[in-house]
Amino acid sequence: MIERDGSVLRVSGPLTIASVGVLADAGRQQFGDGADLVVDLAGATEVDSAALSLLFEWRREARRRNMRISFRSLPASLQSLATLYGVSEIIADA
Repeated sequence: MIERDGSVLRVSGPLTIASVGVLADAGRQQFGDGADLVVDLAGATEVDSAALSLLFEWRREARRRNMRISFRSLPASLQSLATLYGVSEIIADA
């Protein structure tokens, strides 16, 4: 689930292969006004490597729209995956 509060997108629930397709679309819909966004992942309950793909997709979409996007409150499990894959600097906490 994605909830917008000003320039912050709060993502909650699982970020897994089963959910990221829907979340990717829902997140892109929030990019409509062109304002910079902060994605807060404090409510993520479960993650797998698909969560990294989701964050990369949102970063690409923001770049296409000349927006800045940052991520905060990354779950420890997501930080571990990012470190394992050598991409932690791409999704560093805001």
